[in-house]
Amino acid sequence: MTKILIVEDHALVREAMAQALARLGEAVCCIEAASADEALARLQQDGDLDLAIIDLMLPEMNGFSLLAILAKRFPDMPAIVVSAMDDEASVQRAIKAGASGFVSKSSSSEVLLQTVRSVLEGGMPMDPPTRSAAPAHAPAQVAADFVLTAAQGRVLELLASGRTNREIADLLGLSEGTVKVHMTAIFRALGVANRAQALVALARSGTRL
Repeated sequence: MTKILIVEDHALVREAMAQALARLGEAVCCIEAASADEALARLQQDGDLDLAIIDLMLPEMNGFSLLAILAKRFPDMPAIVVSAMDDEASVQRAIKAGASGFVSKSSSSEVLLQTVRSVLEGGMPMDPPTRSAAPAHAPAQVAADFVLTAAQGRVLELLASGRTNREIADLLGLSEGTVKVHMTAIFRALGVANRAQALVALARSGTRL
C-alpha cells in the first residue's frame, strides 16, 4: 500500500488530486489535511507514509515552513509541492526547503502523476513550465563549467531533467554503480550533498540544462 498525504486547504482541490492519484492503482491510499498542523497531526498518528503533496499557500503555517519541518522530522519521506506560486524563486526556495519535486497548479493531472511516479522511484523531477527560458547548455559545456568529465556532464544533464539513477544508467548504457560514482563526483564538484542541493547550485550558477 502506497500512502500519500495531500496538504491543501481547498477541499475541491484536495478531492481532485486524490481522484487523480487514484489512477496510480488500487494500492494507493490518499490521506487529506487542510493545514500544516493537521498534516503534522496525521503524521504523528501514522508516520509510515510514502509521500507528501504540499501547497505553499496554507493557513497559519505556509508550505515552506512545513517542508522544513518534514525534512527534519521525517527525512525519509519525500515531498512534492503543487502550487500556483510557480515562479523560479518559489520553485528554488521549495527545493532548498526539502521538496523533491514541484508541479504548477496550471499543469495537467498527468504531469502530477508523472512527478509522483518519478519521486516514488527516487527521482528529482521538475515541472517544465517552471524552468527559465535561458539557453540550454550542451553536456560538454556543462562539464567544462563545473570541471567534470564528459561522462559526468551527461549524467548531470539527466539528473537535472529528473531522471533516476536507474534511468540514467539505462539511457547511457552504464551500470547503476557507475552512475553512483559519477553522482558522487558531481556532488563534490558542485559542493553539495544531494540531488536537491545540486539543482539549487545549478540554478544559482545560471546554468539551465
